[in-house]
Amino acid sequence: MSDRLSLVATIKDRANEIYKKVEDLKSIRGRNQDAILAACLYIACRQEDRPRTVKEICSVANGATKKEVGRAQMYIVKQLEVEMGTIHAGDFLRRFCSHLGMTNHAVKAAQEAVQKEEELDIRRNPISVAAAVIYMITQLSDEKKLLRDISLATGVAEGTIWNSYKDLYPYASRLIPSSFATEEDLRNLCTP
Repeated sequence: MSDRLSLVATIKDRANEIYKKVEDLKSIRGRNQDAILAACLYIACRQEDRPRTVKEICSVANGATKKEVGRAQMYIVKQLEVEMGTIHAGDFLRRFCSHLGMTNHAVKAAQEAVQKEEELDIRRNPISVAAAVIYMITQLSDEKKLLRDISLATGVAEGTIWNSYKDLYPYASRLIPSSFATEEDLRNLCTP
């Protein structure tokens, strides 16, 4: 699984360690092994500060569903009392922008916007915030992207991206770097 996600050896090793600890508990009998393995990989990615979305993990998890991986992950965290660390929108941003083929200038603006967003009290999933920031940035650039394309690249539903965009829109002038867009450009953003 880790090879299909192009993960580094430290993540593979960490996932193996987690799996061995879970296996030693002998309490995983009867559980979906693919989901357990995927959950170990997910936890290892988070611990090594290289988080992947559950959807990304499931895409290489031999048929384990998001629900099964989520349950397995919660079970492992509870059994082993492991720390996973928090995730931020910036953890996913560069990879998502790369999937969309965005320019370095647009990626830098998106990274600055995500850093500023953390100062605000936007209570949204970091992955959907990253997708909404990308949508906002691409609407201000010459390389506009469709909501559908951003949804495919990020794994976030179009409606979720739109709802996150609605939450971020009032703060656009604070989020978007002035070096990327002028006040007039911001007024031309589509109103949610």
